[in-house]
Amino acid sequence: MDCTKCTFKGCRASQPCVDKSGEYLEEYLSDETQPYVKTASSLIDNGRAGTLTRLDEIIEFVKTRGYQKVGVAYCYGMENQAKLLREYLERSGLKPEMVSCTVDGLRESQIAPGKQANAVSCNPLGQAHALKAAGVDFAILMGLCLGHDILLQKHLDMDFTTFVVKDRVLNHNPLLALTGNS
Repeated sequence: MDCTKCTFKGCRASQPCVDKSGEYLEEYLSDETQPYVKTASSLIDNGRAGTLTRLDEIIEFVKTRGYQKVGVAYCYGMENQAKLLREYLERSGLKPEMVSCTVDGLRESQIAPGKQANAVSCNPLGQAHALKAAGVDFAILMGLCLGHDILLQKHLDMDFTTFVVKDRVLNHNPLLALTGNS
């Protein structure tokens, strides 16, 4: 399937060229999924799409879902921005738990056998552990390295979203690579 090559776009008018919805539609109607569907819809319905920043959407989502304690797994290289995010979350009435990628101060040689580097390593498993131990309801990922973000996500047992994607070359805006602005 390659929807980018489709010229019909029947799915936009409920006339899909392929319909596999019978394989998953029931899940949308489940008691577990419906609250997410309703909360996500509330952020974009009735002309609201495009009226909130990503951060405002996250905060509204968190509040609507009733989460109180919000964990932030951030890259140490973004600590100044993480401090700003903490303040923003606090002003919004939330209780942030901020966890740097260098939590527990592991050396690269400790987590990558054979590696001789003695530098402090990123520690996504430590971040996941710290967020769980803190009892956070929801986690926000902020600027983690590719691969580290995946490891963290595999080990989270709470809802989460990404606020910032790391792209050192394009000032954390990877879409610029598509427009030739790199």
